[in-house]
Amino acid sequence: MKYSYYPGCTLKTKATKLESYALEAAKKLNISLEEIENWQCCGGVYPQSDGEVAQKLSSVRSLISARDKEEKLLTLCSACHNVIKRVNNDIRTKENVRKKANLYLEVENEYKGETEVVHYLEMLKNDVTFDILKEKVENSLNGRRIGAYYGCLLLRPQKEMAFDNPENPTIIEDFIEALGGKAIKYPYRTECCGGYLAVNNKKLAENMSDKIIKSAELNEIEEIITACPLCKYNLEKKDSKIKVTYFTELLAEALNLKTEEE
Repeated sequence: MKYSYYPGCTLKTKATKLESYALEAAKKLNISLEEIENWQCCGGVYPQSDGEVAQKLSSVRSLISARDKEEKLLTLCSACHNVIKRVNNDIRTKENVRKKANLYLEVENEYKGETEVVHYLEMLKNDVTFDILKEKVENSLNGRRIGAYYGCLLLRPQKEMAFDNPENPTIIEDFIEALGGKAIKYPYRTECCGGYLAVNNKKLAENMSDKIIKSAELNEIEEIITACPLCKYNLEKKDSKIKVTYFTELLAEALNLKTEEE
């Protein structure tokens, strides 16, 4: 199976583990991820305005690149996934956005939103399948109590993202169980961690992320996994014993791709 791959900026700087383990695991699972040439930052936040499409063009370029190769466009970062998938939906459903984007990019073959945008977790669930993944496990997690942290961006808005049930998602729990872990559901796993509020209202973001960690502690969770670099940053607490890691680190561990030093 082959995909066009959009990494995003943070995976090349502060979140290298999210990417490196994903790429290693993909090879072991016979998945080919071809990084898009000359990709540009998606902006990190979905641009709400339909009148000015300039902020959406970088996403459209990547979508066109995948379309021209007749491949799905795969993402890893929750924020990038949210932006690119919603921009693709704009191209499909909003004629004014579609016309402006194609005009600005001077596209020969008009882009109409043909590309399917998938998250790495969706690829594991739908294309690899969790049953096959379970068979590939070499280093079982042996019932370790692990909590999924979805946050906002993978699940909402529900109609556009179509990732999972925003109130009671199961995809990451199923992923954990496939690797031999014990997936523990806790009340705040789909609540916002504070996101970019950490930049200009750090206290509020800390209060929001504290509630999530305390909820996990009450449920005796040993480790929280996430797909979002900003969520990981906000959830990491010096006074908590709960480890916060990327879901790809857990995958690499189960596939025996991590050394003890890592």
